[in-house]
Amino acid sequence: QLQASGGGLVQAGESLRLSCAASRSISSFNAMSWYRQAPGKQRVLVATISSGGNTAYVDSVKGRFTISRDNAKNTVYLQMNSLKPEDTAVYYCKATSISSTYWGQGTQVTVSS
Repeated sequence: QLQASGGGLVQAGESLRLSCAASRSISSFNAMSWYRQAPGKQRVLVATISSGGNTAYVDSVKGRFTISRDNAKNTVYLQMNSLKPEDTAVYYCKATSISSTYWGQGTQVTVSS
């Protein structure tokens, strides 16, 4: 299972760090990702990190968000800086292995202007 945490209500320009703790070694997953879903919109990929540490981001968060992983803690993080109102969404973490996909329960991020 995946447990996401760290969401909250912040003002524009502030920062948050999301955490996604796994119940097993994250080294067993090919990739760990963060998605977000704004009200009335589809869930979209925000950032992903491979087992080798390669990262990728959606254009709208490049330069502001950083995804990282701590294999010793079985946790993936999403550091979000310079937050904007359009970043408001429920953020979900996802773990992908060869045979399975796992989702966390989501954590709400609200950015006020």
